[in-house]
Amino acid sequence: MTKRLIRGWTLTAALLMTMLVVAACGGGSGATTENGGAANEPAAATPAANEPASEPSTGKKDVTLTYIASQGWIKDAEMELAKKFEEETGIRIDYQIVPADQYFNVLKTKLNAKEGPDIFGGQSGISEVTLNYNVEQNAVDLSGEEWTQREDPLSLEQVTVNGKIYALTIWDTANSFVVTYNKKIFESLGLSVPKTYEEFKALSLKILESGVTPIYEPIADGWHHVLWFAEPGPRYDEVTPGLYDDLNANKKKFADDPTMLTALAQLKEMYDLGFFGDNAFSDTGADTAAKLASGEFAMALANQSIVKDVEAIGGELKATDFGYFVIPIADNQIYYIHPGGPSKFIYSGSEHIEEAKQYFAYLAKQESLQYMIDNDPTVTNLNFPGLKDKYTPAQKELFAMYPKKGTDIQNYVNYVNPQWMDIGKDIAAMFGGAAQPADVLSTIDKRRADMAQVAKDPNW
Repeated sequence: MTKRLIRGWTLTAALLMTMLVVAACGGGSGATTENGGAANEPAAATPAANEPASEPSTGKKDVTLTYIASQGWIKDAEMELAKKFEEETGIRIDYQIVPADQYFNVLKTKLNAKEGPDIFGGQSGISEVTLNYNVEQNAVDLSGEEWTQREDPLSLEQVTVNGKIYALTIWDTANSFVVTYNKKIFESLGLSVPKTYEEFKALSLKILESGVTPIYEPIADGWHHVLWFAEPGPRYDEVTPGLYDDLNANKKKFADDPTMLTALAQLKEMYDLGFFGDNAFSDTGADTAAKLASGEFAMALANQSIVKDVEAIGGELKATDFGYFVIPIADNQIYYIHPGGPSKFIYSGSEHIEEAKQYFAYLAKQESLQYMIDNDPTVTNLNFPGLKDKYTPAQKELFAMYPKKGTDIQNYVNYVNPQWMDIGKDIAAMFGGAAQPADVLSTIDKRRADMAQVAKDPNW
């Protein structure tokens, strides 16, 4: 098993850097569920007609599979499994890791030149897999694989086109970005978890008056601040039932929805009131743990594993000193989930399709999945049933606090996630006064229409 880092067109040895890439998924009918168990429910069997599930070969082979992926998508635990896989089968995995800002261009060039790798990584989501990867042409139909009978059906939906499954998704889909708050600061100021935006605004003002910056928000990364608007998507669909489906059917537009307009107006107010501090436009996500550990910030919108990073810094604050709550913009009280994420596709032009399927089957074994959970500190569970999770008491409290679950907007509504960075620029312009909330929504609509036309979407 080898690993390379591609920078432009140059291959150099490097260490894999971890960075979160916002997951994108298509979604299915019914944006919310009451029991919150979707991420661990077994999928219905979906083998292709008359096509048997592939069985791993017992004989060793002298084969190298080239696997290209964006930075942060391949964890160390998977690479260790690749070594074990090679020992058992003789099949080597040559990981070629590309910086996130270059990945799509590098992959697109390879696919267009008909020189794709054996395996390529890609974000799930209907608009992603059709527009960006053209999976019906570039990827292998995996519908007959055994693991499709166990993977979370919501995850499978995100990589299914015209009834065929084109990728394996192994991801911690329940570990959503939530507001991580310093319990000590909250207790000292007599604050409690907010249930409405006004309550959130009031407690943030109280924190600001105490001399602490309410929220660490890394706008410089370009993508993170979009989460404040996109994650509460289930709330928009709750206020206007059927909104998600109507957006996908082009019966409604973002600019038509008053709840989304309210959400952006509230986000702008948070920025104007100074809740993000004076340096938000230069702050980066890499500093989130250090900023929380310093006690200078009371909250951050972060992956739930951030508390372990805070504790690892070695200061006074421990992981148990933090709690969680969902983004309360637009009075959201729904726990938003990401049923998709970085996924694994087999290139249709590969000379080693069966060996790649064998590798996928190996990764999707229960013992391999459990190994990933046990050996990756950023993972608390995976999107397959029957696994032993690592949820902390604070996470269990979070899940219990929000029994109603829903899919965030970028994972359900088509043509949203592909324009994520552009939305980030729009919201940044709104913060700076160069655009109004209504302008942001109208611009999202225009880009969606442009992408739908390229995709020859019959609804447009």
